[in-house]
Amino acid sequence: MANPQPVSVRHGLPIHLVADNGQEVQISVNRPSLFMVQNLERVIPDWNLPVLWVAIVLQQARYQLAESTPHVEREKERLREKFMRFGFDVAFNLRDRGFLSDLIDPRTGYPLLSRPGEIRHDDTAVVKALLGFPVTTNQCSVLTHPSWGTAVYPSTLFASASPRIMKSVLKNVAVLHGWKLAKPAVELSIAAPGNR
Repeated sequence: MANPQPVSVRHGLPIHLVADNGQEVQISVNRPSLFMVQNLERVIPDWNLPVLWVAIVLQQARYQLAESTPHVEREKERLREKFMRFGFDVAFNLRDRGFLSDLIDPRTGYPLLSRPGEIRHDDTAVVKALLGFPVTTNQCSVLTHPSWGTAVYPSTLFASASPRIMKSVLKNVAVLHGWKLAKPAVELSIAAPGNR
């Protein structure tokens, strides 16, 4: 049986969303990194099946997140809470359909619906490995998004559902949380008078 191809930002097929406040959200569904495949039992010991897909949720922040200031820390907490409300709804929707699913707390690196493992999950390392975003390491690791710079907050969900099912659930739950599908850019082409 052929495995489905990953859906990711790199391959040009992310889910592009816009929050009520105008901030963007990008969600991609990817195969897990080699590290996750090799260390699943050490990260999520309760799972008896391998993780088949990883959903990476990238939220655009109001501020660049490279420095630790009170307003940056409040923004990180706001985005963490937004992800956790969204992530729980996605995970429980998938579980109701009979799939394994869990989300990682971006602050601690531990799963929220399973027993914590002996090692923490690193959302920044996953985005670097799967999407190729550069990482700067200061007091903490910070991603650089191609459009948003360091104003990006990463988080991850894991599931045994197919990309098609995951994308459907992700889109449906996103709308319930005030994230609407972004309208595609309209491309205009102007034909020369003789080329109509």
